[in-house]
Amino acid sequence: MATIIQRGPPGSYADRVLESRRGLLLGVAAYTLWGAVPLYWPLLEPAGAIEILAHRIVWSCLTMGLILVLFRRTEQLRAILRNPRTTMLLLLAAVVITVNWGFYIYGVNNERVVETSLGYFINPLVTVLMGIVVLGERLRPLQWVAMGVAALAVVVLSVDYGRPPWIAIALACSFGTYGLAKKVAGVEAVESLTFETVVLAPVAAGYLLILGARGTGNFTAHGIDYALLLTTTGIVTAVPLICFGAAAVRVSMVSLGLLQYLAPILQFALGVLWFHEDMPAGRWIGFVLVWVALVVFTVEALNHRRRQLRLAAEASAV
Repeated sequence: MATIIQRGPPGSYADRVLESRRGLLLGVAAYTLWGAVPLYWPLLEPAGAIEILAHRIVWSCLTMGLILVLFRRTEQLRAILRNPRTTMLLLLAAVVITVNWGFYIYGVNNERVVETSLGYFINPLVTVLMGIVVLGERLRPLQWVAMGVAALAVVVLSVDYGRPPWIAIALACSFGTYGLAKKVAGVEAVESLTFETVVLAPVAAGYLLILGARGTGNFTAHGIDYALLLTTTGIVTAVPLICFGAAAVRVSMVSLGLLQYLAPILQFALGVLWFHEDMPAGRWIGFVLVWVALVVFTVEALNHRRRQLRLAAEASAV
């Protein structure tokens, strides 16, 4: 029988539990939507990856701008423009998220869904590697083990594919750089994505106008239903981001970190079970090695966090 928790006074234990549960559901919703998105991009064919990317940028810009106005957060956007350092960091973020979106759309629409899932499986490990290179962080012994297993996995997958898994590597590196830039910038998700798409929108809109002038664009070539479908790229971008932002303030970073694996798991399952992509033995071995690396990495991180909390509690009790 489900336990019913009545809402108590603001800040009460019951209230915090309800908020945590709501945050967990919002986090699951965000990562489920991101995991299911391989079902969406093929619907936008016959438009190519670059044209779809341009539409995503333009319609995301309009959607995020509307959200910013509705939530009365335009002052936060102006604050970004008044800070040159933040502006430069978000310009970098805009460039790398464009690369990330482009590779992802290309991968999904060219029957490489499994490889795109690999990119997001290895993304936490790439992020740690960036912390070493850029921020001078040090790895603990088990983290080195996880990185070594992941490197072996990439070698195995390269042999199996007959090439390095470039799409996965590009996705992991671009998203890792994106996360690093956003972390250093310290700007909320809605404002930062609005800024990024505003910066990119003129280039994307110009590209779409050129396609239209040449008669090679697809926006008006396949009826009103198809045109309306292209406009939903903004909603598809905004909704999971809003769910994620709401979850981030309600659940712990540990919970959020564990939830991030939901998206690539769903993408991998879709690639194998829905799109029926080939998974020869070598590819399975490579993915199993990646999963082993992630288990080692995650368990070590959870144990380290527990040790830190215990030491902090002991220090405060002295």
